[in-house]
Amino acid sequence: MQSVGAAWLMVSLHGGPLYVALTQTASTLPFFLVGLPAGALGDIVDRRKMILLTESWMLCVALVLAATTLAGAMSPWLLLALTFALSLGQAMESPSWRALLPELVARDDIASAAALNGIEYNAATAIGPALAGLLIATAGVGAAFVLYAVSFFAVIAVIGRWKRPIQQRRWPTESLAGATVAAIRYVRYAPSIRAVLVRSTAVMFCASATFALLPTVASAVNSSPVVYGVLLGTFGIGAIGGALTMQQARARWTPDSIVTAAVSVLGVATIAIGSLRELRGLLVAMLFSGGAWIVFFSIANAQIQTLSPDWIRARLLAIFMLLTEGGLALGSVVWGMVASRMTVRTALISAGLATVASTLLALIARWPDEAADVTPWVHWRLPTVAVGTITTPEQGPVLITVEYRVAPANVDDFLHAVAAYERIRRRDGAFRWSMFRDVERSDMYLETFLVSSWAEHLRQHERLTLGDRELEGRIAALVQGEPTIRHLVQPNLA
Repeated sequence: MQSVGAAWLMVSLHGGPLYVALTQTASTLPFFLVGLPAGALGDIVDRRKMILLTESWMLCVALVLAATTLAGAMSPWLLLALTFALSLGQAMESPSWRALLPELVARDDIASAAALNGIEYNAATAIGPALAGLLIATAGVGAAFVLYAVSFFAVIAVIGRWKRPIQQRRWPTESLAGATVAAIRYVRYAPSIRAVLVRSTAVMFCASATFALLPTVASAVNSSPVVYGVLLGTFGIGAIGGALTMQQARARWTPDSIVTAAVSVLGVATIAIGSLRELRGLLVAMLFSGGAWIVFFSIANAQIQTLSPDWIRARLLAIFMLLTEGGLALGSVVWGMVASRMTVRTALISAGLATVASTLLALIARWPDEAADVTPWVHWRLPTVAVGTITTPEQGPVLITVEYRVAPANVDDFLHAVAAYERIRRRDGAFRWSMFRDVERSDMYLETFLVSSWAEHLRQHERLTLGDRELEGRIAALVQGEPTIRHLVQPNLA
């Protein structure tokens, strides 16, 4: 209801297509600006307190939005500023909110839970815009904003009553900067997550034209806000239908096939929205657009959830939102400018063609068919620390060496297998990795990697996953005896 009210109010203020599109940008840009720090905070602070703080912030902004609108003091730039402030609170909250899902359901149920969440969200999307249109037509935009502000009390009450289990930490808490760097490093060395991020960002950028320009399309069909609300409601109904059929599709086809089909349908629907000017045809196009959108977005969200270990989940979800919402914000500006300089029809048709073309990214970023098991696999023996060698947890850098004895017949297989360790070591905290061969003992190989601090290396002990066990077992079968592991820390030089 708030989104409909803000978009329609901007149209009523005669802001033009660019200002209408900037409303969407103001709603999404904060995810791009603060998403990653918000994700880092979601992994290192109490997520429940984080959610309560951000909900309280959004309540205050919503009250100002309602009061200003009712007083008749609203202007296009003030509306953009308040929309931005609301979205800022949501951007700070979202990584923590989404990271709670695996705390509430089992790993095998995450995909179904994500689809259920899509049904819940889009049921509200189907009902809210239609109610907003009726409420705005009868009582004005201010009434919709008042109801929006009141809704925050219900959310705060629910979160306030929730008793989240206390999270026990074995190692020192990461710093905000260190946690942020760890997230970027993890994505760099996690190709499956990187593929999902690339595909999702491209789809969001291309498909953003529908959300940015729909108010203008609706006003061209009928000047009543009810039409805009009905179109968004139809999108929500289509999303519910897509979520209900998604599980059957997942049982029959691979995720890559489903994603490609959904993106293609979304692109064709965008072209139809740009080409049609009759309400009945637009409703059909919005129905298919909503179904394709929720199928794609639910699969992408579930894939990030299942690919993310618990210790970094909020950060990876933040990067997912940063890129997708950033694509949505940038796309809204781009398609809004195209519509201003050319026509709304041209912008939407171009965006639809670009959406269909984005399926070609499968050639370089194939959607992962199944997720590796990211359950922690804590099996490394903790090193025995001699007295006086480690003075603070942040002392470093730390050099870890692993000595392997390899029979000549296994050397080629061993070197091929151990090369995969570089990605795992760097993913979990190393900033340098190398492999050496002893010139005096031909069967001796030495793996080395550097970690920034002793505390960061201790965290590495909890970052290996069951999905990494297969590689470690393959290497163990190729070496003789147990590897010899040493830990060396840089001393304080005089």
